[in-house]
Amino acid sequence: MSAMDRFDLTGRVAVVTGGTRGLGEGFATALTDAGAAVVLVGRDSDRGQVVKQALTERGATVTFTAADVTVAEDVTRMLDATLERFGRVDILVNNAGACVHAPALEVTDEDWRHVMDVNLDAVWHCARVFGRHFVDQRSGVIVNIGSMSGLIVNRPQWQPAYNASKAAVHHLTRSLAAEWGPYGVRVNALAPGYIKTDMSPVDEPQYRQHWIEDAPLQRYGTVEELAPAILFLASDASSFVTGSVLVADGGYTTF
Repeated sequence: MSAMDRFDLTGRVAVVTGGTRGLGEGFATALTDAGAAVVLVGRDSDRGQVVKQALTERGATVTFTAADVTVAEDVTRMLDATLERFGRVDILVNNAGACVHAPALEVTDEDWRHVMDVNLDAVWHCARVFGRHFVDQRSGVIVNIGSMSGLIVNRPQWQPAYNASKAAVHHLTRSLAAEWGPYGVRVNALAPGYIKTDMSPVDEPQYRQHWIEDAPLQRYGTVEELAPAILFLASDASSFVTGSVLVADGGYTTF
């Protein structure tokens, strides 16, 4: 097998949570480009159908499942629907996320719980449901979307709940990789830096000093250049990689 062949995902099935916009849409696009069939998961059915149609017109095999990853029954239904449609599942990308920008003394209990429900508890539930299936079939890949915020404290905005949740995702990734490695299941995380999406104001002037000028590359990233990292972690190109957190942040965390 050549080096490039190891990136080929033809015949494999990937599930991408939060796959209907932003990073998730980019990850789904990259996976289909490599030949995978993709199940988009999200709460917005209208948006899900739009993304599904766009990818289908590119020649991809894509379905959409409406689900809330914070609801255990929905997570089980995600797996069941994938197996019913494709007969298999090989890759889970835990991408759904939430953030509250507020100083610690202003974060409400409801804010904290919401961020943890989406960023950590949902990752735990999805990983366990799909992980059990992967362990039984003795193969499978899980990619959790962490953040450089799990490694540093962002400024000028304060976001303690988000930072804590992503640090937990990183270490949960290592814990699951250690447990499930003997069963042929790999678990890794991707930790993006500042990436331009519709929901991330990376190009607003008030953030330039801390978000752009503090990074060695002195720019933000794009979804298109981040997405191939998912392809690496999801494919046989990373067959000897597990328990790792791949940081893609333009060098931000080097300082």
